[in-house]
Parts: sequence; C-alpha cells; structure tokens
Amino acid sequence: MTKQVQLSQGAESGADRLSEVEALHRSLDARIQELARRVYLTPAEQIEVADLKKQKLKLKDEIHALRMGSS
Repeated sequence: MTKQVQLSQGAESGADRLSEVEALHRSLDARIQELARRVYLTPAEQIEVADLKKQKLKLKDEIHALRMGSS
C-alpha cells in the first residue's frame, strides 16, 4: 500500500511541476510580447528577449518531457 501512495504522490508532484513550468512558460511569453510591442528595443532589451526565448525553449522541452513521463 505504501508503494501505491508513493506512486500517487509522485504523480501529484509531477503534475504540480508541470503546472509550475507551464505558468513560468506563460510568464516568459508575456514578457516577450510586452517587449515586442515596443517600437525600439535597447541593446539590453534585445539581449533580454534572446535570453527569454532560450529559457522559454528549455521550458518547452521540460513540459514535453513531463507530459511524456506522465503518459
């Protein structure tokens, strides 16, 4: 019975992590969109956009891995 409880707790923490990563992915996307609405980006903002896109891609990979692991 403890094995079953551990499995369900693992599934919950996986689902929690998935929700957390998806929320972070959305927040990065919102920041990218906010910067994209500007007419001009400073060099620092251009670097920020590039970094945000890289982070977003890593999170997308993690989301995919979490979804594949829960299937």
